[in-house]
Amino acid sequence: MTDAVSEALAAWRGHAARCVLLDGFHALKHALRFGAEVPVAVTADRAGALALADELAPDVRDALAGLLVPVDRDAYAALVPRPHPTAVAALAVRPAREEGLRRLAALPRTAPVVVLDQPRNLGNAGAVIRLAAGFGATGVCTTGTLDPWHPTVVRGGAGLHYATVVERLTTAELPPGPVFALDPGGEDIRGTVLPDDALLAFGSERGGLTPELRARADHLVALPMRPQVSSYNLATSVAMTLYHWSATSGGAPGGAVDGSGGSVGARLVPEAPAQGG
Repeated sequence: MTDAVSEALAAWRGHAARCVLLDGFHALKHALRFGAEVPVAVTADRAGALALADELAPDVRDALAGLLVPVDRDAYAALVPRPHPTAVAALAVRPAREEGLRRLAALPRTAPVVVLDQPRNLGNAGAVIRLAAGFGATGVCTTGTLDPWHPTVVRGGAGLHYATVVERLTTAELPPGPVFALDPGGEDIRGTVLPDDALLAFGSERGGLTPELRARADHLVALPMRPQVSSYNLATSVAMTLYHWSATSGGAPGGAVDGSGGSVGARLVPEAPAQGG
């Protein structure tokens, strides 16, 4: 084992307890693009990772070349819960909560805040954060017990936690702004203009809106849905709502695909209904 590898593994052990796992090339790429502090990064396929950077992310290629320490497959696999096909892993410092809360509370806002009211599915939470980043939302707030910085959520969000604010709050701690809550009994969203300072609230995948969030809501709105179709996936509902906001407010972000050539959407988890279904 070379000195560089020994130092990288020691650094990993030293930072693991307080840092966020970036699982895979694309998570590391996005985190670097949006200013994450990355104290250590390893790969079991350095040549492959840099070839991906040449093809998909030349803007961060030099940064990756300076960060990525080659390790063998066994050492890499011991650091992650599930090896990623790109054989890349890194640790990043989590943004300061105080700064996130300041950004959420700052008015006027130029884009809504997405609120997930007691979500249950880690993969869907990650997909929502990826969507929020793609649409330029101010942030994503979760209530309840789910940790929005859980490694599975970060993996589902492709490292785009660093492109928006992500915080867990109580309903009472939510930032200011009119709350537009998605609910099957609400008014058709197509007749509603969602303001830039809105909080767009979505109930849990199974239980819908909590009484606390429903009491906080200023407006209940519903997505159009064919009769006898019970619900949409949570990430689908968020995507439709953010698209409606962007189409009616003029707040749509530039470009339709991300820098890697991939869709701004994420893989959806089909088991999770939305609109309180």
